[in-house]
Amino acid sequence: MEYGAFDLKCCGMETDQAVISHCVFDTAIGTCGVAWSPRGLVAVQLPARDRAATERRLIARCAGSDAASPPPAIAAVIADITRYLDGERVDFSAVPVDLASLDPFRRQLYETMRALPWGTTTTYGALARTIGLANWEGARDVGEAMGRNPVPIVIPCHRVLAAGQKLGGFSAPGGAATKAKLLALEGVRFDGGAPRLPGL
Repeated sequence: MEYGAFDLKCCGMETDQAVISHCVFDTAIGTCGVAWSPRGLVAVQLPARDRAATERRLIARCAGSDAASPPPAIAAVIADITRYLDGERVDFSAVPVDLASLDPFRRQLYETMRALPWGTTTTYGALARTIGLANWEGARDVGEAMGRNPVPIVIPCHRVLAAGQKLGGFSAPGGAATKAKLLALEGVRFDGGAPRLPGL
């Protein structure tokens, strides 16, 4: 999908301070949300208990962002997230993501994770070695940073497993069960091949 350029005027940018906007939308698994700045996607919120709870979580994560209609580039991202959660193969690697507020370690880690293609997995340790961290502490640091991933699905932290190809944790609502379901959408199974339930 072509995401186009971000239009600074459509997102309400004033002087040097970027305004963050958000919207929520329906998917096969429930209400999701996205937030964006003039530079790109800032957050993805997976479904919480209900639509209002999803929006509250998104606002809390984005320091009080304002609800807005998405510009064309964000509307394209929303359409792709919806298609992905319907089970279609989607490549999010070209989505503009605004990681400017994050520390250099997390930016490097998240950019490296974006190269993980659909249906493939790696481990915390292997990912740590890819970015130059060699010991168990590196794997721990990777796991902690992934727990703070602001843009799940687009930055595919669900594709990173614990040692021994074990599922590991997932900080989004639903925890490891949500991670397993996202992986199942991509053909990676931890449930012995049981059919997907409606909604995931």
